[in-house]
Amino acid sequence: MFFILVFLFMFGSVAGWVLELFFRRIFSMKKWINPGFLNGPYLPMYGFGTVILYAACFMPMPRWGIVIFLFVALTLLEYITGLIFIKGMKIKLWDYSTQWGNIQGIICPLFSVFWGVIAAIFVYLLFNPLKGMAEWAAGSMPMVFVLGVFYGVFFVDLCISFNVSLKIRKATRQLKVAVHYEELKAAINERRQMKKQHKRFLFPFAGASFRDSVNDWYAKKKEAIRAAMAKKATRKKESNEKDNLNE
Repeated sequence: MFFILVFLFMFGSVAGWVLELFFRRIFSMKKWINPGFLNGPYLPMYGFGTVILYAACFMPMPRWGIVIFLFVALTLLEYITGLIFIKGMKIKLWDYSTQWGNIQGIICPLFSVFWGVIAAIFVYLLFNPLKGMAEWAAGSMPMVFVLGVFYGVFFVDLCISFNVSLKIRKATRQLKVAVHYEELKAAINERRQMKKQHKRFLFPFAGASFRDSVNDWYAKKKEAIRAAMAKKATRKKESNEKDNLNE
């Protein structure tokens, strides 16, 4: 069972990273950017989510009941993860502030429905194939070796990334705001581009000045907020003028 769970965590972490990579490229940031807190191609939240999905399928409940349970459990996992990073590290890994019904910008109904869809697909279609794959992996010595290499790299990456988070927290101490992690990555790469340096997809913070990068990000954030407020005020003024003309 141990090897099955560690395989599922690895599988889910890597699959989730691929999903988020293309989501950011197509829908979110419109650019290729390494998603998540770590440097490598894995997202631990999806790894934990996959383990929860797998374990829940053994519950003595009808499959529709398991889907509802997972809908709540995955939303709760997302909320706890986001809260830990915002409160503990002053880092926002994602931001749903513009989405309807959001709670602290961490969860929102739209993405909770997304987790529900993933849960339904897993319970009704993916559980049995993935169960067979995990059982095969647990009995395969080459795969056990792959798992050992993966977790060795993973834990080293975890240490490096926590060190980066401490530097970011120190740089944001005076700002008293949580930094949007991926916007900060993009700001650092823009800074490199201005200096005619190569962009970094992996290890984006290597060689970066955290204080200068955070200040650049914060200045752009304030400018974007001012622009949005000005645009909103202009629309309101135009609407009022139109109402006055109609009267």
